[in-house]
Amino acid sequence: MASQKQVGKVEHASDADFQQKVLDAEGPVLVDFYADWCGPCRLISLVLEELARELPTARIVKVDVDHSPSLAIKYGVESIPALMVFRDGKMVNYHVGLADKAQLRSMLGL
Repeated sequence: MASQKQVGKVEHASDADFQQKVLDAEGPVLVDFYADWCGPCRLISLVLEELARELPTARIVKVDVDHSPSLAIKYGVESIPALMVFRDGKMVNYHVGLADKAQLRSMLGL
């Protein structure tokens, strides 16, 4: 059963809850693979927070590659920020590097 999303909030996922928060979620899920030490990741996090507030139908989830390296490996993350959109448990869109709000909306199909 899919969990309730936190409306207007960016969520965090790890190996333990990625299945529930991303793969089992209803609707599009934008996943940001990031690290705290990554400058571009810090920049895009502000855009992701705005997007979460503006798009209540989308779920935005961050995965710290330093704390969940197996997820980064599983999804082929070689550079960060790596942004992926999942629908019905499948990755349907992928972008590496900075992206603006319009690009992220487009990735989500919203």
